[in-house]
Amino acid sequence: MTTIVQLRPLEHSDREQFVLDNQEAFNYGALEEFGLRDNHFEEDGQIISRETIEQSIDDGEAYRIVLDGKKVGGIVIKVEGEKGDLDLLFIAPSVHSKGIGYAAWCEVEKLYPEVKVWETVTPYFEQRNIHFYVNRCGFHIVEFFNKYHQAPNNPEMNAEKQDEQFPDGMFRFEKIIR
Repeated sequence: MTTIVQLRPLEHSDREQFVLDNQEAFNYGALEEFGLRDNHFEEDGQIISRETIEQSIDDGEAYRIVLDGKKVGGIVIKVEGEKGDLDLLFIAPSVHSKGIGYAAWCEVEKLYPEVKVWETVTPYFEQRNIHFYVNRCGFHIVEFFNKYHQAPNNPEMNAEKQDEQFPDGMFRFEKIIR
């Protein structure tokens, strides 16, 4: 069975809920991995800060993922010519494992056929994300950012901040479309 979703541009009136839904989804992943002992927070009680999400929305194109008329997630991308950056992708935990994320990613590729190289990153501990990007969407792990190898193109994620939030590192993924 194929899951069919729509990507609808984020409306200003939905921005606050988009931020909250994103934080809920990211917190769920960390809670699932670490339980209540997780301390990988950007801000009080949040894996991803409001500031990070809002900056992503402001710098990119934000969409709501809609299934059967219901908002079930969101995505933020940045496109410059043939290069695309998947900045945020989240699915409501209540609808995980239903093919929604993959269907949304397929829609992104249809919306931006000019993009030949897509990139994204995810923390080392997000096994669901790693599985999704590599096994479902066809990305490849091309770099591992950690205390020995910092992200050269991300000045906000300096060594101190990366070590504090993601002490065990982040994977960078790339998908080349031929």
